[in-house]
Amino acid sequence: MSKRTVPKATLQRYPVYLKALRKLRADGVRRVMSRELAELVSIESTTIRRDFSFLGNLGKQGYGYSVDTLISVFSQELGVNFDEKIILVGCGNLGRALLNYNNWNHVVGEIVCAFDIDPEAAGPAPVPVYALQSLKEHIPDGCRIAILCISQDVQETVDLLISNGIRGIVSFAMDHFTVPQDVYVKHVDIVSSIQELVFETNSLKK
Repeated sequence: MSKRTVPKATLQRYPVYLKALRKLRADGVRRVMSRELAELVSIESTTIRRDFSFLGNLGKQGYGYSVDTLISVFSQELGVNFDEKIILVGCGNLGRALLNYNNWNHVVGEIVCAFDIDPEAAGPAPVPVYALQSLKEHIPDGCRIAILCISQDVQETVDLLISNGIRGIVSFAMDHFTVPQDVYVKHVDIVSSIQELVFETNSLKK
């Protein structure tokens, strides 16, 4: 548990630290200094030490930090489940690209299966692809997260996901949809991102 309230900006850096720490552990590193971690994540060592201080006394002067301890603390703080079972809905071009990528550096779990209204049209896939109509029968036990890559019947599909236990959605869908208060949605809007970049780059010319 946190010793005190962690600022939002600090919380947003914790997943960056966690990813770097898990890579260090995979490489056999057991102890790390703040300056060494700073080089990996491109964040000032003073900022790192301040961010860590919100979670208690995690390091020792001249010794650094235990990689295993930091991973455990950050995992508890973020509520991260490294075995999170993620499903993908919609196996069009974008959906297939995500399925073929499916490499999250063991930080947030992995996509274990996918659903589509026409699973045969999805072609060869690295995970099982089921008919969307059979989601209730094939959704993994304890699955809470879905990636949405569809352009039709979005609200109906979202309702189906929620009724089968999904509580977090990463949405690439362009259509608006609504969810209950206890369901969280992260919209990935590439068009809006490009528009923002165009505006920002144009402002540099002035």
